[in-house]
Amino acid sequence: MKQEFIRNFAIISHIDHGKSTLSDRLMEATKTVSDREKAPQLLDSMGVEQAHGVTVKSRTVQNHYLGNDGHEYQLNLIDTPGHVDFNYEVTKSLSATDGVILLVDATQGVQAQTVANWRLAHDLGLPILPVLNKIDSASAQIEETEQQIIDLDPSLAAQEIYHVSAKTGLGISELLEAIVHELPAPTGDEKAPLKALVFDSEYDAFKGVIAQVRVIDGSLTKGNSLVLMANGQKLLAKEVGVYRPDRVPADGLGAGEVGYVVTGIKDPKQVTVGDTLTSQQAPTKAPLPGYQKSQPVVYAGIYPVGDYKVLQEALQKLALNDTSLVLTDDQSEAMGPGFRAGFLGIFHLQIIKERLETEFGVEVVVTAPNVSYKVQVAQKGKEIETVIVNNPTRFPEFSQVLAVEEPMVQATITTPNESVNALMKLADDYRGEFADMGNQGDYVRLVYKMPLSEIAYDFFNQLKSISHGYASFSTAAIGYQEADLVKVDVQINYATVDALSFVIHRSRVEEQTQKLVHELKMTVPRRLYPMPVQAVVEGRVVARVDVPPLRKNVAVNGSSYSISKKQALLRRQSANKRQAAQSDIELPQAVFNTLLSLN
Repeated sequence: MKQEFIRNFAIISHIDHGKSTLSDRLMEATKTVSDREKAPQLLDSMGVEQAHGVTVKSRTVQNHYLGNDGHEYQLNLIDTPGHVDFNYEVTKSLSATDGVILLVDATQGVQAQTVANWRLAHDLGLPILPVLNKIDSASAQIEETEQQIIDLDPSLAAQEIYHVSAKTGLGISELLEAIVHELPAPTGDEKAPLKALVFDSEYDAFKGVIAQVRVIDGSLTKGNSLVLMANGQKLLAKEVGVYRPDRVPADGLGAGEVGYVVTGIKDPKQVTVGDTLTSQQAPTKAPLPGYQKSQPVVYAGIYPVGDYKVLQEALQKLALNDTSLVLTDDQSEAMGPGFRAGFLGIFHLQIIKERLETEFGVEVVVTAPNVSYKVQVAQKGKEIETVIVNNPTRFPEFSQVLAVEEPMVQATITTPNESVNALMKLADDYRGEFADMGNQGDYVRLVYKMPLSEIAYDFFNQLKSISHGYASFSTAAIGYQEADLVKVDVQINYATVDALSFVIHRSRVEEQTQKLVHELKMTVPRRLYPMPVQAVVEGRVVARVDVPPLRKNVAVNGSSYSISKKQALLRRQSANKRQAAQSDIELPQAVFNTLLSLN
C-alpha cells in the first residue's frame, strides 16, 4: 500500500482511562474482528493482563478503514500500557509510530501517567490527537477536562478535542476520520536500502525469535537475507506478516508498514530490541538510534523451587519479550543458585513472577525487593571507596561503613481536597519531606521529597485506599541523600538466612523487627523442636521469638520421666539444634512475603 494511505499511531493515557476498550471499538468499526471473535479487551491476551485488568505488553494490530473520501487506509494501531511500571513499553511503541491519540477519562481528568505519556510523545515530536472518553457518564466533566488538556499542552487549543464513549461506540466514526486526516502518513524512502526498527520481540518454541518491526526505508519480503546491525547476527526471513490481531503471513512489508519477521534464531540473547534490521546484500549505511536502556528501580532475588536450568531458559525468553527486565546470576547460601533481577517497580515484579508460573510452569521463590544504595567503605590500609549495593547480602560489615546514601524521588500527589490531610500524614509516615503545595481546580497537588525504598512497597496501594481511588501519583528521580540506614540479618534456628536480609532506617528497627519475627513465627515451617527466629543488627539481637515445636517437650516439669531420662532428652535435643543450624533450611514463598507486609 502507498505510504500516503498508511497511519501508524498509538493510544496513550493514564491507567483505566479506556485504552483497551477504545482499541476494541476501533477494531470492530474497521471489521478487523468478526462478531464471533469479539471479546472485552481483545488485545490484552496474556493471562496476567486479564487477571489484573491492565495492559502489560504493547500490542500491534493492522486495521483497514474505508474513509469518507473513498480511499482505503491502513491503520496500524499500538495499544500501550498505562501503569507506571510499564512506561518503557510506551517508549518502545512510540518510536514505531507517527502520531498518538491522547486519551483522557472525562470523569477523572488529566492524571499522572497522562502527563508522563504526553511528555514522551511531545519529546519525540509526535503529533497529538486529544480525545475525551466516557462522555456518556453522569459524572463526566467535559469542559473542565478539556481545559486541563489545554493547560497541559497549550498548542492543542487550536485543535478539536474529540468526544467518544469507548463503551458504547459513540463518536468512533468521527475519530476514525480524524485519524486519517489529522495524523501524518509515514515518509520513508521505498527505493532506499532496507532499514527496519526492531521495536519488540517474542519467542516461539518452533519458530524461534519473532521480531516486531517498523519498516522505515525499503521493503522486506520472505526469503530475504538479513542482518542485525548491533551484533552482526545474520538471519533468513522465514516468514513475514502482520498482526490482525493474531499473526497473519503476508507477501511483504513496505516502507512505513508495521509487522513481524520470523528469524529462526533460537538464542533469545541474539536479538535486541531497538536494533536495526537491514539487508545483507545492500545494507543501509547507518543504524537507527535505538532506545536508551531502562534503569531498574527495585531488585529482588529469584530462585527455583525445582530445576535451575528450566528457570534460566524461562527468564531468558521473558527477557526477550520484556527488555526492562535485568538479570544477573546470584548464589544464596540458603536458596542455592538463582538470579538477581532488576524491575521497574513492585507491580512489574509481581507480573514477572506470575508469567513464570502461568506461561512457563516454573515455580519460584522471590525475595523481598530492595533499591540500590551508595555505601562509603573504609578498610584498614586502603582509601575510602564508594560502592553500589543492590543486594543486602553484599552490604559491607557495619564496622567498615562510614556513610550510606539512599535514592530519593520527587513525588507528586494529585488528590481531591477531602483527602489532603490523610495523604500528608501518609507521606510523613513514609519519611517524606514536604516541598510544595498547589491547587488544580477541585484537586490539590502535593509535592514531597521521599526515599524510593519507602514507596517501593505498598505506598501506592495505601494512597489509592485513602483517596478512594481518586488520587494519582508520579515520581521523578532526584539523586541520592545520606541517611542512617542499617542492615538487618534474619537468623532461623541460629543459621543466617541471607535471602531474608534487608536494609532499613535505624529509627524503625525496633518496630519493624518485632513485627517481622512475630510474622515469621506464623510462616516458618515447624519442626519437632523449638526454633528461634532472630533479627540481628550490627551483631546484636534486637528481636526474637521461638517457633513452637510440632510435639510436646517431654523434658518439661510435670512429666513422669526420671531426672537422668530428662537430661538425656535435653542432650539429644541440643544435638538436634546444632545439627539443624548447619543444615539447609527450606523456606516457602510465604516466608518472603512476610517482608512485603512490613510498612
